[in-house]
Amino acid sequence: MKKRVYFLSDAHLGSRAIEHSRTQERRLVNFLESIRHDAAAIYLMGDMFDFWYEFKLVVPKGYTRFLGKISELTDAGIEIHYFTGNHDIWCGDYLEKECGVILHRKAITTEILGKEFYLAHGDGLGDPDKSFKLLRKMFHNHTLQTMFSALHPRWSVELGLSWAKKSRLKRIDGKEPDYMGEDKEFLVLYTKEYLKSHPTINYFIYGHRHIMLDLMLSSSARVTILGDWINFYSYAVFDGDNLFLDEYVEGEEIA
Repeated sequence: MKKRVYFLSDAHLGSRAIEHSRTQERRLVNFLESIRHDAAAIYLMGDMFDFWYEFKLVVPKGYTRFLGKISELTDAGIEIHYFTGNHDIWCGDYLEKECGVILHRKAITTEILGKEFYLAHGDGLGDPDKSFKLLRKMFHNHTLQTMFSALHPRWSVELGLSWAKKSRLKRIDGKEPDYMGEDKEFLVLYTKEYLKSHPTINYFIYGHRHIMLDLMLSSSARVTILGDWINFYSYAVFDGDNLFLDEYVEGEEIA
C-alpha cells in the first residue's frame, strides 16, 4: 500500500467558544483512526488546543481521546509531528515524553517523499498587525512565562481559556476574515518573498488563518493553508506525487 503524509491544524480543542467541542474531538479522533492504515507521518500544524500550558507537574485537564489516539499511533510506529501555534506555544515535554510526538517550536524545511517542504503554523509570518506582534512577543518572553507559571493552575488555565474564548468571539461568527486575495494575504506575500531566496522549496504549508487555500506560485512551488477543524474539518495529504486539500466527512472512507 502506498504511504501518505497528512497535514492538519487548528482544532482549538477545549475552546469555550465551540459548542460541539466533545463531538469535535471525537470527529478528529475518528479521522486519525481512518488514516492509520496508510499514514507514514502526520503533521499537526499548531493550535490543536485552544489553550495549553504545562507546569512542571501539571498539564491541562481533558483531551483524553485525542491524546490517547496520538499515543496509540506513535506506539504503532507512525511519526506524528506537532508544531506549536499561538494558542499552544507553552508546550513543555509532556507531548514528547507521554505521547511520542516530535515537537517543533519553529518553522522547518524538510524533505518529504522526495519533495522539499516548508512547514510552519503561520503566526508572525508577514502579519502586519502591530498589536498581534507585540502580544506574540510577550507570550514568547521567558520572564513573563515564568511569572505566569507562578499562578495556581486553577487561575492561570481559567485565564487562558477565557482569553482565548473572548478572542474568538470578537470575530464574525467565530471565523477568521475570508481570503483577502493574492496581493493582500500576508502568508502568501511572505511565501513569495521567502521563495526568492529559497527557490528549491516545492510546498509551503501553514495553519493559523482558518481558511482553505491551495495556490500555485510557480511551476514548481505551491502554498497551502489548511483551514481548520472547527468549520471545515480539513486536511492535506501528500502521496509523493500530488498534494490534495480536502474536507473530512464523518463515516466516509478515505481512499
